[in-house]
Amino acid sequence: MGRRIRLRAIDPADRRTLVRFDRSSTRGLAQAEGYRHWAAHRAQHPDAVDDFQLAIETRRDQQLVGSMCTSQADEPGVFGYGVGIGPQFRRCGYADDAIVTLLALMFTQRGYRKCQVGIYADNQPSLTLHDKLGFQVEDRSVEPDSLSDGVHELILMGLTAQDFTTRHLPRRD
Repeated sequence: MGRRIRLRAIDPADRRTLVRFDRSSTRGLAQAEGYRHWAAHRAQHPDAVDDFQLAIETRRDQQLVGSMCTSQADEPGVFGYGVGIGPQFRRCGYADDAIVTLLALMFTQRGYRKCQVGIYADNQPSLTLHDKLGFQVEDRSVEPDSLSDGVHELILMGLTAQDFTTRHLPRRD
C-alpha cells in the first residue's frame, strides 16, 4: 500500500475498465501502446516469478485508476515496469505513489538492485515524473514505429536500490 493507492492482482471484473482506459488513451494516436502491450507481455512470459500484472486502486474508495506490470531484464538483479493511469485520473499523484510503492517492494523485499524503464521522448509527463523520482538518463535509441512508418526516440532511465533508499525511505536511527 502507498499513501493513496493499493496495488493488487487484476480481477476479471477489471478488464472492461482497463480496455476502456486503453481505448481512451490511444484515441487519435498512431501508436497503440499501454494496456495492450502489457497483456501481450504477460502472455509471452507467464512463468516469470517476478513478472506481475497489478491493478492500481485508490485506498479511499477502492476505485480502479490504472494498472502496472513488471518484467525482469536480461541482466540479473534488474527489473522494469510499465504504468498506465486512466485518462480521467492522471495528474492526481496515483502514478507517483504506485511507482514508489512498487519500487519499495522490488528493492526491499525482492532484492533487486536496479530498475530500468524505457520512455518515449515525446512523453514529457512520464520523463518529468521519473526525473522527479530520481531516475537518471542512461541511454537514448531510435526505434521504428511500425504503425506510423516513423521512428521514436526511446530514453532509457535507471534508478538503483541505493539511490531509491536514500531518496524515498525514511532513515531509522
